Amino acid sequence: MKSIFIRPLLSCALMLTSLMAFAQQHHTPKGSLFIIGGGDKSPELIRELIKTADMTSKDYVVVLPMSSGFPEGSFEAIRKELAVATSHHISCLNFDASSVNDRKWLDSLTGARLIYITGGDQNRFMKVVLNTPVYQAIHEAYRKGATVAGTSAGAAVMSKYMITGKQLLGDTAYKATFDQLKFGNIEFQEGLGLLDSVIIDQHFVKRSRYNRLISALAAHPGFDCIGIDEGTAIIVRQKKIRVAGESQVLRIAGPKELKVTKSKHLKLINLQFSLYTEGDTFYTK
Repeated sequence: MKSIFIRPLLSCALMLTSLMAFAQQHHTPKGSLFIIGGGDKSPELIRELIKTADMTSKDYVVVLPMSSGFPEGSFEAIRKELAVATSHHISCLNFDASSVNDRKWLDSLTGARLIYITGGDQNRFMKVVLNTPVYQAIHEAYRKGATVAGTSAGAAVMSKYMITGKQLLGDTAYKATFDQLKFGNIEFQEGLGLLDSVIIDQHFVKRSRYNRLISALAAHPGFDCIGIDEGTAIIVRQKKIRVAGESQVLRIAGPKELKVTKSKHLKLINLQFSLYTEGDTFYTK
């Protein structure tokens, strides 16, 4: 009698496992992320970007300059850098409220093999993109195999929880780095979410943003918090990350204990702290 009931249960379990595996495979993006910490980009780093994109003769590059207050100049600067390393066509799609539903532009974005998001202000970029077909097109291109790259603000937008740069406690005037380590001091907005368990900070060593990244970890202790210095990039393929460029990448994660004092000062016990350079690899959750 038992076997009569066990067999259907085993069949259901196997079917569920197969469906879960299929769903995971279907949703796993085929593309890469090339996330640059800002600053000057060496010719070697640009060549590494082109190599990562792995373009065929029919492929092309789309630049999204919406972070910048001077989108035309921002596009022209990166176009010149890329043109030294590749002969592929490089176009600019400067979306705004009037063009986020433009079918021709969206098809061009979805079909790009390399999407490059310029620096500027990450909040400006997401105001244009969030909850629009542009957001969906970027995800679709990434899912199908495109490399999505970004520098500075274009790096910050990669995260699900995007650091805006604003402190919420005390003197809230913008500073390059935070001047205190208190719980609830960091502001997030919704980013692109191409990284769903990683928070990115940029210009990291140059602007000494340790307080800011530790504040991000305290807000989301289950995440990997990664600071990328100028002239340096992380190349993300699924959960594997490789470092390229001239400086360093910091990763903090996994605090064993988080406490907050009455004055909101943070206490983090035994967190993981790793510092990486060119060629190093590590994995995210």
